[in-house]
Amino acid sequence: MDKLTSVSTIKYIINKYNFKFSKGLGQNFIIDENIVEKILNGADISEDDVILEVGPGIGVMTKAMSERAKKVIAVEIDSTLIPVLEETLSENNNVKIINEDILKLDIKKVIEEEFDGKAPKVIANLPYYVTTPIIMRFLEESIPVEDIVVMIQKEVGERIDASPNSKAYGALSVAVQYYSETNIIAKVPRSVFMPQPNVDSIVIRLKILKSPKVELLDKNIFFKTVKAGFSMRRKTLLNTISSGFSMEKELVKGILEDVGIDPKRRGESLSIYEFAELANRIKESQV
Repeated sequence: MDKLTSVSTIKYIINKYNFKFSKGLGQNFIIDENIVEKILNGADISEDDVILEVGPGIGVMTKAMSERAKKVIAVEIDSTLIPVLEETLSENNNVKIINEDILKLDIKKVIEEEFDGKAPKVIANLPYYVTTPIIMRFLEESIPVEDIVVMIQKEVGERIDASPNSKAYGALSVAVQYYSETNIIAKVPRSVFMPQPNVDSIVIRLKILKSPKVELLDKNIFFKTVKAGFSMRRKTLLNTISSGFSMEKELVKGILEDVGIDPKRRGESLSIYEFAELANRIKESQV
C-alpha cells in the first residue's frame, strides 16, 4: 500500500471498505506528508515515548508515530474504521486500537494498563465539534499526561494561545493556560485535508504544568471569576463581577481597589495572575 497521505490510497480504502465520511464526526484525513512531519517534530517524539492518539482516522499519524515511539494506543470512535486500521497498521506491532469514545473512556485505566502508568503524550487531529471538551477533560480531570499536541480549528487554537488585551483572549485562554504552557507549532491550510473543511487549522502544543501557574484559595471561585470577567466584554469589571457574584458594587469596588485593579478595566485586560489575586480576595470577603 502506498503512503496513507496519498489521495489514490485514500480512494482505494474508501472503495474497498465502502467507507463514508461522517460530517457528524468531523472526519477529515490528512493528505500532506509535511504536515504529519511538523506535528511529530513539534511533539518531540523519542523512542522511549508512549503515545495516546485520539481519532486515528485511517492511521496516517498512527503509522508515522509507531515508527518513532515505543508504543501507540489509538482511540477511534468510528467502528467502520476499525477494519481499515487493521489493514493499514498490520505491520506495526507496537500499535493497539481501542474502539471507544474518548469522552466516555476510562483514560486513567487505559494509561495504567497499557503504559504501566507512564505518562503518555496525547496527539490528535481533533474534530472541531469536540475540541474543547476533549482538551478540557484531559486538563480538568488531572489525567496523567506529559504533553498534548493537537491539530484544531485555527480560531480555537488562537483563543487557547491568546494573551490579555487581544481579541481572541477569553475564558478558554485562561482555563487552558492555568494548566499548561501553550505553543503554536504550525498553521495548516484547509487544502491539506480530504474532504476539505471550511476552516484552516492550527497545531498547538500544551506542555502540562506540574503545578498551576497561580496559587488559589478556591479553584471554583477562580473559574467563576474568570467566567464573570468575560461574560459581558463591553462592561467594566465593576459590573461583571458584581453581576456574576450577586455582590454590591461598593463591595466589589473595594475588592478591586484592594488588589490594585481599576474597577473601570474590562475582563480581557486581566492576566491570569490578576484573575487569581481577584478570586482569592473575593474568597476572603466571603469568610
